[in-house]
Amino acid sequence: MYRVLRIINRFNLGGPTYNAAYLTRHLPSEFTTKLMGGPNEESEADSLFILESIGVQGEIIPEMRRSINPLSDFIALIKLIRIIRKYRPHIVHTHASKAGTLGRLAAWICRVPVIVHTFHGHVFHSYFSGFKTNIFKTIERFLARRSSAIIVISNLQRHELCHIHKIIPEQKAHVIPLGFDLSRFYNITPEQRARFREEHAIEEDTVLVVIVGRLAPVKNHSMFLRVAEMVRKQNPKVRFMIVGDGETRIECEKQAEEKGFTISTPENPNAKAEIIFTSWIRDVEKVYAGADISVLTSYNEGTPVSIIESLASGVPVVSTRVGGVADIVSEGHQGFLTDVDDDHLFATRILELADSPELRKKLGTSGQKSVKDKFDYRRLVTDVANLYTKLLEESIKN
Repeated sequence: MYRVLRIINRFNLGGPTYNAAYLTRHLPSEFTTKLMGGPNEESEADSLFILESIGVQGEIIPEMRRSINPLSDFIALIKLIRIIRKYRPHIVHTHASKAGTLGRLAAWICRVPVIVHTFHGHVFHSYFSGFKTNIFKTIERFLARRSSAIIVISNLQRHELCHIHKIIPEQKAHVIPLGFDLSRFYNITPEQRARFREEHAIEEDTVLVVIVGRLAPVKNHSMFLRVAEMVRKQNPKVRFMIVGDGETRIECEKQAEEKGFTISTPENPNAKAEIIFTSWIRDVEKVYAGADISVLTSYNEGTPVSIIESLASGVPVVSTRVGGVADIVSEGHQGFLTDVDDDHLFATRILELADSPELRKKLGTSGQKSVKDKFDYRRLVTDVANLYTKLLEESIKN
């Protein structure tokens, strides 16, 4: 029996929690896993319900927060070292940046035989100043040399991390896409669509455009609002919905009102609002049941869960061409891609889809087929188990 210590940044709603949960629950019987992570931030949705839904328990390290705090980070590191020395894992597998830094450092100090890290995204552009970014790159290169393997979630991410930012040696980079249980998205019914649209006072002949995710600067909701303004002038039958919450929510609401939009919020509902702010919706399949078009305007992404879930629901996508998005959306097949802040083309693509139910149906059907096997959690579990076995065999030889 091989012991795996799995460490994620924090238990917030997103790809890392889903993947950590499925790997903890479904790895073959020769592996037993202990799952740990930091707490979600106040503006983020808690994701412990994901673990509970499949019978997984996670242990929270309160000091492992998203922001950098030398004292808290040091305490979290000491706690991880103590946990490793007590649990004595054969494998430490970290997910995302903060967990990757503290977890790999603790594993290296404790001489864990196999150290694996998954990049769910990266912070090497659109997050920090050039000076800070260079510091993070130096840290990541140090940790990569002390890792047995690095998992990247798309071919484009592999190219960025190996060749553009030069973080990972090529021989250590393994492409393993994310995996989910997408079954609840495949069988959306007309009744679900009708209920969601009735709840939000959206008429059947209205085209609903949704953006799902954390409200943060890197998500570039300012572009979404500029594009919404352009689309509204061309087609007043389009309405918009922002699903999520975060540090830029107040700013986004203010920008929307300054552009002349009527808005609805959980605190101040407005049945006739042109832009609906819903905050977090746990059962996100309900959103896609009612949506006609899903969009993403980010400056930087890994492999965005919202796009995978949208396509699994048969909802076509318009997105900026960043991170691993192009590995999911093929231009003109599952949706459309534009450069960041190309407002005109982005608006044009939304209008094309809004004007053609046939095109939406065609791209949505193609999208559903394209994600069904590629992003299934069983494929993820098999790929990771095979990598673990290979690394364990190599560690014994060495």
